[in-house]
Amino acid sequence: MPQMPLGKVVLYSSVMSSGACALGYYLIQKAFSRASYYQLGLEQLQSHREALEALGTPLNTHYLQLMDSNNFVDIADAKLKIPVSGSKAAGHLYVISSRESPFKRWHLEEVFLELKDGQQIPVFKLRQEDGDEVKIEKR
Repeated sequence: MPQMPLGKVVLYSSVMSSGACALGYYLIQKAFSRASYYQLGLEQLQSHREALEALGTPLNTHYLQLMDSNNFVDIADAKLKIPVSGSKAAGHLYVISSRESPFKRWHLEEVFLELKDGQQIPVFKLRQEDGDEVKIEKR
């Protein structure tokens, strides 16, 4: 059996591992973008006239910064900082969601848009009053 020079082994190994890392990153991004806590936040943004006017059309979403501490998901809570942009401005959509147990549905608690210039636009906020869920700030 012919042996390959060490340089080629290192080159092929690094190409394969780089490709595997890129594929893993892509699959993680795709999993986030399909999750209901992500989709619910974007739906709120798309139905909020003031936020859409500030961003401009068309609305674009970008990859999450996976190492950002604002992106956190566990069994019961999810916090995301979704990069968004439009023809007029860019910023981040902050989405905070929770659920009662692992097999229950996600519920939005708060969604707000923070533009690059620092302006914050509340998109959705859920307030609990006497155990009842009440929607406030949806335009």
